[in-house]
Amino acid sequence: MTSNLYDVILVLVRFRSRTLRKLFDVDPADYMISICGDDALRELSSPGKSGSFFYLTNDDKYMIKTMKKSEVKVLLRMLPAYYKHVRNFEHTLVTKFFGLHCVKITGAIQKKVRFVIMGNLFCSHYGIHRRFDLKGSSQGRMTDKPLDQIDEHTTLKDLDLNFIFRLGGSWFQEFCRQVDKDCELLEQERIMDYSLLVGIHFNDRFNGNADNGGAEDSEQNKKLSAKLGIAMQSRVENVVRNPESESPLIGDPTGEFREVVLFFGIIDILQDYDISKKLEHAYKSQLYDPNSISAVDPKQYCKRFRDFIYRAFTEDVQ
Repeated sequence: MTSNLYDVILVLVRFRSRTLRKLFDVDPADYMISICGDDALRELSSPGKSGSFFYLTNDDKYMIKTMKKSEVKVLLRMLPAYYKHVRNFEHTLVTKFFGLHCVKITGAIQKKVRFVIMGNLFCSHYGIHRRFDLKGSSQGRMTDKPLDQIDEHTTLKDLDLNFIFRLGGSWFQEFCRQVDKDCELLEQERIMDYSLLVGIHFNDRFNGNADNGGAEDSEQNKKLSAKLGIAMQSRVENVVRNPESESPLIGDPTGEFREVVLFFGIIDILQDYDISKKLEHAYKSQLYDPNSISAVDPKQYCKRFRDFIYRAFTEDVQ
């Protein structure tokens, strides 16, 4: 992609980004204050496998992620389908993108830094006590932290999952419909390696992040709970893992329940099944069960992901 063509495309993206922000009911002035205000951004973590840096705005509303050029190309390619999808499905669980930007760093080493601005799924008065990143694969899908070092900031994985999530009847039906629609979009766009990020607030634990806003907070939380995946009053059931089970990723129910508030959404939706992922699949298939690894073609990934999510989330029939 030539530099001039890239600049023209970014102009079009900025136009579409404004349209997306309007669709997501984002106030332009508030958005600019959050991103460009006097308060410094907070770096969330050092680069992981992706090499990306993550930052959070001071008001917790937006997350900023540096991007590889390959990810930018995927986003540009899927942008028309993405825009149509989020416009048609109010309760979509896919990541909300608010802006794609590129800045040139001047100096001895000149380079372009590309970054995307996304919604922060966990922006709420509720403290997040547990968080899970769920793919539906098992190879390497366990935290490497010892039990006594796991805290509310630790992102747990599939083999760490010790709950079944119970959603109320109407919300569970809407959840299933929306996961189907979102996964159809991702499969159509040849996307794989995405996750369902789940945050849990336990109602029986002290919420250190609450600001005791009283009636005002209560009214805000009522509004939030009217949207799928955002501050949903639910229950979780504890499970125990059974090595002889046909479903090693989901433990056996214990009948022990806890009242919770759930947050969830589909993240990491910019990885297509490119040559590097195909090579990863070929290599790891020689070492492990091919069905257990994350790097599989989008159709297989989509089916496995949905099958797993529909076992981890069930209808609450209390």
